Amino acid sequence: MEFFFIIGMDGVDKEKVQRIVYEMSKGSKYFENEQRKEALVKQKIENMCAKVKKLTEEDISHFQMIAVKRILELEASRDLSKIWMHIDMDAFYAAVETLENPSLRGKPMAVGSLSMISTANYEARKFGVRAAMPGFIARKLCPDLIIVPTNFEKYAFYSDLTRKVFRRYDSDFIATSLDEAYINITEVCVKKGVGSDEVAAELRKAVFEETGLTCSAGVAANHLLAKVCSDVNKPNGQFVLPNNEKAIMTFVSSLPIRKIGGIGKVTEHILRDVLQINTCEEMLQKSALLCALFSRCSSDFFFSVGLGLGRTDTPEQNSRKSISSERTFRATEDESFLFQKLGDIAETLSNDMQKENLSGRTLTLKLKTASFEVRTRAISLQNFIHSKEDILTYASCILKEELPLSLRLIGLRMSQFHDDNNGPVNSTQKTITDFLGLCEGASPSAAWPKRQDCTSFGDKLEKHDGFHFSDKPNMPDLNVGYSSIDDKTAANDDDNHFFSYESHHSDCSRTAEGINRLNDSSLQLMLFKTVEGNQSANSNEPQYMASQKQGLIWVDDYICSDCGIELPPSYIEERQEHSDYHLALMLQEEESTNNRVHQAQSSVDGAIRVELGTSQGREDTRKRRKTSKKEAKHIPIESFFSKCKQS
Repeated sequence: MEFFFIIGMDGVDKEKVQRIVYEMSKGSKYFENEQRKEALVKQKIENMCAKVKKLTEEDISHFQMIAVKRILELEASRDLSKIWMHIDMDAFYAAVETLENPSLRGKPMAVGSLSMISTANYEARKFGVRAAMPGFIARKLCPDLIIVPTNFEKYAFYSDLTRKVFRRYDSDFIATSLDEAYINITEVCVKKGVGSDEVAAELRKAVFEETGLTCSAGVAANHLLAKVCSDVNKPNGQFVLPNNEKAIMTFVSSLPIRKIGGIGKVTEHILRDVLQINTCEEMLQKSALLCALFSRCSSDFFFSVGLGLGRTDTPEQNSRKSISSERTFRATEDESFLFQKLGDIAETLSNDMQKENLSGRTLTLKLKTASFEVRTRAISLQNFIHSKEDILTYASCILKEELPLSLRLIGLRMSQFHDDNNGPVNSTQKTITDFLGLCEGASPSAAWPKRQDCTSFGDKLEKHDGFHFSDKPNMPDLNVGYSSIDDKTAANDDDNHFFSYESHHSDCSRTAEGINRLNDSSLQLMLFKTVEGNQSANSNEPQYMASQKQGLIWVDDYICSDCGIELPPSYIEERQEHSDYHLALMLQEEESTNNRVHQAQSSVDGAIRVELGTSQGREDTRKRRKTSKKEAKHIPIESFFSKCKQS
């Protein structure tokens, strides 16, 4: 089991630390989970090595041409006009606690609990204590370690003080966490006529005067390099990389790949063990193999790292995509304790939403089992909610379906917001209750169907959605389109399906029969596409969360299965935003698809009614003609055969 060292751990006896961590973890659920992950990584490395061996010279030549073209395109996009500074507070939580309690100064101290350490000061890091380490192991490494419980209200207060300083230099600064931020100091340097090193020193001094805390700064031409530079002279230091292509390439050439944000332990293992890539410069040297083994998104990222390229823009200030709250605790199966924790989380989430005047429509429950398996379950509601009671009602229904289960973490996340300041979102999407009502000839505002009205599909639905019609017959704001996503098993779980409504298939079939009566070929094509879309929408694979079989999971806990981007587990907010980004895309696609299908179906239904009406008129005319005495000149079939027999 590999031990990851961070800033402040130079000179630590790594072998001793790894041995203690191994001995203290052996036999635990965490240890077993780590072993499973390592086995998966090992298997992946073996598979990729086998792929490399199968590559012929022609294949390598082909991928080399592709790589060269992409590298040239990326090089052409290099922007050296901006000056970015990355600020990273030094051991932030621990520093705040020491500031509040000076008696802790100079002593090994960590913030967290015996279950998990959030951060450690530099005195504790000399013993091998680090963030994300269980507290009981940290105590074994450092018997004199002082563990202080977390106090996020305190940390948020000091974070706000630092951000007031950041705004003096860039009103649109990018805060990535409580203790990190990207600041565009291009205009400040021009206005003051000073160098970036002077601005960095001035800002760091202002932060210390305002908060009493120290920070480290990195200055470079883009976000990626600025973040790397902020670690060079940590703690309480700064490093400036000139906006010069030659200086950048020299700096990057010997830079270990693990220093790059987004390249974690798994990716480092793969690049090192499969392709013998240890530095950023070697990514350009092995560009053909990177193209052959990785997706376009991943290979372009690796090439950008080798070239020292990164973001230089300030993203637009978009409205918030999601808001969440979670709690970690000792693994337990006690249901009363779990529901109590769920209530506390629901209250925290509700308070946070009300502070920002937000109401949400998609609720996600996150669970981490005692064996460290992560599951997520999501429901989409018709109405927007924000109260603790509403959140807890739906969250409890989902949790009940998962129990009995031993859990060590519960979290709730709300997304798809209705912002009270900006008005409601587009609500043109048709709900399943509207659909069922229309199928029965009812109005779109028909009441929630009772169990006896849904006997043809209720049993199928109850198996999957976690809501029992007999228990909750009057829940008008619940969308039956309930999605169930398991981060680990969704890709192969055949039970994560929606029900299929058979009577609608028969409606589609009757509509399809009417296509033979249509003469307009373009209308026929339109009808075919509409029927095909409706059948797809009502198959066992739903459109909502349509990518469930290839659903968003973090492969090896780092790689997004949808787009290939790699984010380490420590990037909690970024990973949540990334997950919500994919969720929003799926929901938008579903809404637009449903709208197009609804509009096309309306047009086709109208055309069918007109055509059927015309056809009915023609049929009546033919009947009238047959019954007319003047036109009844046809020989009866019996007479015809009798005449033939006589002749």
